[in-house]
Amino acid sequence: METGVKIVEGSCKGCVNCIKSCPTEALRVIEGKVKILPELCIDCGECLRTCREKALALDEDDWDLLKSHGPVTLMADPTFCAQFSHYWSPGLIREALASLEMQDLFDQASIAFDLAALATARQLQEASRESLPLISIYCPAVVRLIQVRFPELLHRLVKTETPLETGTLLWRRETGSKGGVILVTPCSAKVMLVRGPVGRTKSMMDHVVSVKRLARDLLAAGPKVEGKSGAPIGSRWLAWALRGGESRHVRAFSERKLTTMAVSGLRNTIDLLQDLELGRLKGVDFVECRVCDLGCIGGIGNAESRFLSELRLSRQPIEWKVTAGEHAALQELYETGIWKLEQPIQPRPRPSLADTLDVAMKKLKEMQALYAELPHIDCGACGRPSCRALAEDVVRGEGELTDCVFKLRERISLLGEEITLLSGKLPHAFHERKHVK
Repeated sequence: METGVKIVEGSCKGCVNCIKSCPTEALRVIEGKVKILPELCIDCGECLRTCREKALALDEDDWDLLKSHGPVTLMADPTFCAQFSHYWSPGLIREALASLEMQDLFDQASIAFDLAALATARQLQEASRESLPLISIYCPAVVRLIQVRFPELLHRLVKTETPLETGTLLWRRETGSKGGVILVTPCSAKVMLVRGPVGRTKSMMDHVVSVKRLARDLLAAGPKVEGKSGAPIGSRWLAWALRGGESRHVRAFSERKLTTMAVSGLRNTIDLLQDLELGRLKGVDFVECRVCDLGCIGGIGNAESRFLSELRLSRQPIEWKVTAGEHAALQELYETGIWKLEQPIQPRPRPSLADTLDVAMKKLKEMQALYAELPHIDCGACGRPSCRALAEDVVRGEGELTDCVFKLRERISLLGEEITLLSGKLPHAFHERKHVK
């Protein structure tokens, strides 16, 4: 199993800052080296933000190698269009990319995002009041967080494929091309759209590079653009880069008034999902969550400040009114089912302690007993995010109780007392024997 984060060998200093930031306890620092547990990792990127030594990085493909093989085709996340001050519109960015022999799929993306909004609006209309609110699946980290920590909410996820996949499929059907498509991603979570997609067996995209890598390469090349008139590119899809943009798009296609909520940031997302789990969101139709601050523009793989990106996108002229012609074309695509997920999204339970239930139960009791002995302060000095995680690792044979500094000091103290006691004793031959009368 892969993750969207890679370990940079030799860079880890054992500071354990990263393990405290992980919401699913997927990190360990053992013998001065960081380790990722892929079955628990949700690719949220929080560890990348906290690692000062750059021991963790986005696991993207080699951009220089990809472009050396000739013209490239790019499926760019909407955040890419907010990275430049002088290429302020998708049309200008298209012209700049074309001058470097790079083909964008902006047109297909615009249609795919419209189609995703329409499909989501239809699901909201058809859903019963008891099954609402439904949850967006656009942020892969949110989907994985629900799989790992909130599996009882899986039935609330909308059954709509990510428009990045749908847009790529539209292009392949239009052109008949089987050539490689590169996803331009703002975060580690969307790296996994290519490497390990959820809800489908294989991605329609072939490679992945960060928004930062491509944006900096484009800026370094400095292509001159003239703003040549061309077919207009839809702008509604750009709003998905912002918190609340997807919700606004879905409302544009809804036949009834919707009550939507949008949150960004990992902690806010967890709090909202907990409220939803407890049934506190009655009357809400749709929930949009993004683990990055302010939305996808806050992704760790972006080049530009999220605040400047928000300013640029907020100034983009967006026509929310959908024309009759657009509705007709989208309805035709909707009826093909191209927007549907291939597979249901399943929970990702924690790895079992053993292969058989009896052994697993015994190990669980052992783990609980070990946990009771630990200080319960979750300091992280053992290289685990919590005392419970250390107890679990000990039971799995991947650690020792003395990895806890407090238990180690306790053991040393006991050994010191025993050594002091023993040092005061003399060999038996030196003792004066006491005669019993």
